[in-house]
Amino acid sequence: MIRRGTYSIVARDAHTGELGAAVQSHWFAVGPIVPWVRPGVGAVCTQSVAEKAFGPRLLDRLEAGEGPREALDALLRADPAGRFRQVAVIDGRGSVATHTGDGCIAFAGHSIGAGFSVQANMMASPEVWPAMRAAFEATRPDEPLARRLLAALRGAEGAGGDVRGRQSAALVVAPPSGERWRTVTDVRVDDHPEPLDELERLLDLADAYALATEGDDLTGEGRLSEAGVRYAAAAALAPGNHELLFWAGLAAYAAGDRDAGLAQVRGAIAAQPGWAELLPRLTAEISPVAGAVARDLGLTA
Repeated sequence: MIRRGTYSIVARDAHTGELGAAVQSHWFAVGPIVPWVRPGVGAVCTQSVAEKAFGPRLLDRLEAGEGPREALDALLRADPAGRFRQVAVIDGRGSVATHTGDGCIAFAGHSIGAGFSVQANMMASPEVWPAMRAAFEATRPDEPLARRLLAALRGAEGAGGDVRGRQSAALVVAPPSGERWRTVTDVRVDDHPEPLDELERLLDLADAYALATEGDDLTGEGRLSEAGVRYAAAAALAPGNHELLFWAGLAAYAAGDRDAGLAQVRGAIAAQPGWAELLPRLTAEISPVAGAVARDLGLTA
């Protein structure tokens, strides 16, 4: 029997209907084990002596119409190791059920709030899950759910966190509806000395790439000026990312700022020379100005 000390949160955003789960643990690659989400259906965290099957099975039961308490109790009744489990589940309406078995290693416990639950086991102090709750409730309701979940994890760490230290973390947010596989945010840190700092860096990068994706969509619609604004914002969020710098440069050039666009593309090429090889390969369908930029940079005749 492998025991995993973990703190986590499941929550529903009352404004958007998004559902999310976030976790940190001193255990390698906690992301594929603990958090489970399904658009419009629910979110689950399964930990302590984690049974991964609780994730999809609980979500299936919610989708079939059972409530969180009914679904969780049914699985626990059939589980001979139930006293060692710690599980939280929230449905698409924000109803919550949580279980902390009496076999979980101290300090262990949970706290249920309006549309969320925080839970922890093998902690440095019994103040960890109350601190998580306080940190989550102190966030603004209009903040992105991913950032609010991260704040809860920060709260746990501030109260001592896992008694063994830190190693991995994960954060997943699903939209209020859509196919089972859809996510708004899905970032994971498998092994890092400061997993929450790395998780925050990845959230920033995810936001940057989301803006770049909006830029791609706008480019496809011929709305080049609007696309340029998205690409520029993406590059500003991740200033060291040469991928975003490259596409921002093409967008700036297309929007009429030729000098700035060429400077950005040059910067991307300086960071990664492969962009100089890729640029002439881009068709006008992908980037209407790629050919002109390549000529201006002397990469083609």
